[in-house]
Amino acid sequence: MPPQREHIPSSWALSPGQNDDGVLPSLRLSSSSDSSPPFEFSFETVRPNVFRTTFKSATHPVPPYPSVPRMESKLDGVQATVTSTDKSKKIQIGYVTADLDFAGETPLVSISIEGQKFPILQDVPNRGYVVDGDGVARYTRYNRKTLYVGLGEKAAPMNLAGRRFELSATDSFGYDVYRTDPLYKNIPLLINVTPDGCVATFSTSQGRGQYSIGSEMDGMWGPFKVYRHDYGGLEEYIIVGKTLKDIVQTYADLAGYPLLVPRWAFGYLSGGMKYSMLDDPPASEALLELARKFKEFDIPCSAHQMSSGYTVSAVPPKTRNVFTWNRHRFPDPEGWIREMHRQGIRLIANIKPYVIGSHPEYEKLKAAGALFTDPRTGETAVTKLWSAGGGESAPGGHIDFTSKAGFDWWYNGVKELAQQGIDCMWNDNNEYVITHDDWKCALDLPGLSIPSGAEKTPQVGVWGRNIHTELHGKASHDALVEVHPDVRPFVLTRSATAGTMRYAASTWSGDNVTSWPGMKGANALSLNAGMCLMQCYGHDIGGFEGEQPSPELLLRWVQLGIHSPRFAINCFKTASGDNSVGDVIEPWMYPSITHLVRRTIKRRYALIPYIYSLMLESHRCATPPQRWTGWGYESDPEVWTPEIMDGEMQYWFGDAMLVGGVYEPGVSKGRVYLPKAADAEHDEGFMNTNAPFQYLASGQWVDIDAEWHGAGIPVLARVGAAIPVGRDVQVLSPGEKENVADLPQDDYRGVEIFPPKGPSKNGQWHETTWYEDDGVSAVGKNRISSYTIAYTATGAAGEIKARFTRDESSGFEAPWKTLVVILPPGDMRKVVAEDGRDVVELGFDAQGRNRFELK
Repeated sequence: MPPQREHIPSSWALSPGQNDDGVLPSLRLSSSSDSSPPFEFSFETVRPNVFRTTFKSATHPVPPYPSVPRMESKLDGVQATVTSTDKSKKIQIGYVTADLDFAGETPLVSISIEGQKFPILQDVPNRGYVVDGDGVARYTRYNRKTLYVGLGEKAAPMNLAGRRFELSATDSFGYDVYRTDPLYKNIPLLINVTPDGCVATFSTSQGRGQYSIGSEMDGMWGPFKVYRHDYGGLEEYIIVGKTLKDIVQTYADLAGYPLLVPRWAFGYLSGGMKYSMLDDPPASEALLELARKFKEFDIPCSAHQMSSGYTVSAVPPKTRNVFTWNRHRFPDPEGWIREMHRQGIRLIANIKPYVIGSHPEYEKLKAAGALFTDPRTGETAVTKLWSAGGGESAPGGHIDFTSKAGFDWWYNGVKELAQQGIDCMWNDNNEYVITHDDWKCALDLPGLSIPSGAEKTPQVGVWGRNIHTELHGKASHDALVEVHPDVRPFVLTRSATAGTMRYAASTWSGDNVTSWPGMKGANALSLNAGMCLMQCYGHDIGGFEGEQPSPELLLRWVQLGIHSPRFAINCFKTASGDNSVGDVIEPWMYPSITHLVRRTIKRRYALIPYIYSLMLESHRCATPPQRWTGWGYESDPEVWTPEIMDGEMQYWFGDAMLVGGVYEPGVSKGRVYLPKAADAEHDEGFMNTNAPFQYLASGQWVDIDAEWHGAGIPVLARVGAAIPVGRDVQVLSPGEKENVADLPQDDYRGVEIFPPKGPSKNGQWHETTWYEDDGVSAVGKNRISSYTIAYTATGAAGEIKARFTRDESSGFEAPWKTLVVILPPGDMRKVVAEDGRDVVELGFDAQGRNRFELK
């Protein structure tokens, strides 16, 4: 814990010049105690459910480069009722009440939701806002026995209650998913979720800090949580919602909605350090052979993650030099890229935001001021950086993205890679693990907003290390836009802040370890990531580091991994005596399970219409594809039990699929809780999508058959749901202008439906809408169309009545023209059209499912 130097400014009064007659839904205060200079406190209503607070002084200004743009007040006609006294103000707006009291030593803020007995957020009296050395601390009441989530990416379990975290980002290679902190992301968004409502607090700082969520105790102050950051004053947003969905969507209004992701990126992404590190045969040949093996084993693959071995110098010192090619391993980069594209494999190039001293352009960058400055020497700041094999380092420097020279150099490097044909930029090792807060930033990047006086404090600690993670994302993103203005840019980032995800479309959990607990705990990371708007998120299937997975663990992980937004197998399996090339995980590495891995990966491809629609929903509404079991089921008491709040065992994938797992070897059953909807009249339970395909009532724990070489992990469909599916191979996205790989067209669409075993309750119709677009267009030119299937199970003649509508008024027209309705295995009912149109019975597929074509 850093030194604690707390000081509490007190004697608060209305700021000079504030003369609103007490009717504005805002408050500005100044301290008049012994603090010099005086501190200022502000509270502003910016949305009916969002409040912005600041706590600052001349010595402790708010963050100079906040991670989100300032949210301007927009109440949408909702009238606030304001009542005031000399030392208090009450603001009632919609279902939220904010009570502000400044009679004590510090301002006291209490936030309540209509109908609740107690405030959902309340400051600790006389200690709410505290100066702590060069930074500040924010003390609030800790709500015991409730759920706390968020903070970007934190060790399992999902529930953060009763724990303490570092707010920082680091290269946590080989981390323990239950113990390591920090990991790769720094997003200070904390959400308190209760059955009666939710509240979130979000700090805009890009710097380092700590969050203690009920883990510190002091009897005099009662249960509390405390947020601390190292430098400057506080800018904080308080977001109130009736549900978790309300919070996440409102947070997206502030931070920005998830970006569009290319459709191809939802296929299988291969990877492995070994391939790009090979000299004999050269890496380019080894990777073309890998592409041929995918065809040989009939396993579809959409892209390959090119690890940084392609940048390793061919001559000593053999260090990693970003934006260079090893011409022994890749004699003709452009020709090789074209050939990989002909094999149907896009390329994701690893690029790291630092240069080793032996980099051919290091001296040029040093002279141009593209790197940080060490104030002790007045020279370029130097630190040890990963250079070659695992654990090896050499002196060098990080790119200072506040410098024009550094930003431009990176931008031009990305442009060149994109012009050569690289499809995605993989911003890696961008946690900015530097060794001194006082290193100086250049602050000469055009367009960089510098508050008055902030140029006098250019230290990286004051501005925040993670400003560079964000600007790193921006440089890669903007360069891609220049090269391909009509195509959505695709940046994959390892580290992230709130601002980074306005430029990066996807991320993952970093360099995980092969283990059964690692697979289980990763579910919790996914759920918290999604709530923090990292919604195209996943894990390195099978584990990045450590021993090779057993056949059983690999298959279980693949079975689980296909039910996540991002599906990738990537690793660096080093061993004693081999810290450079290592080994890789390949889908066919165990012949006894290759057919099962193939079947599972093909199921992933068949599910892409469903997964892609979830991405479009994420982009439009900020709803994460992978969701906590209690999302939308807050009225079910069981979702508030520790096992469900831990978020490790099961999750929703969209609103149709409840995914369980098996997290120990030799286990043939999976235990799953089936949440109960608030509307019992329309809750028809669940269906096991694997044999024996039984119907199960909601509101109970069940044991599902899950033989690892048979049924697979538990996957249950909500009765009444529908899942759009396509071909089980890679297809051409409708918007792609070339088809160099001769991919099949996306001209088939089925929809798997799960009607109740008998007639639908109360004759209800079950309706599902999904979304499609051309899969490639940039956001300003994209057109999204919607497709709706509705059905009801009748009591007469064993029929399923269906109706299908398509809304292509956006201008996008899907290449498929008919819809195939697919019943569950063993369901012998007939599908008929509500309007009497002809329906063609196609017969049973290989899985025993009857199919009906709607014209």
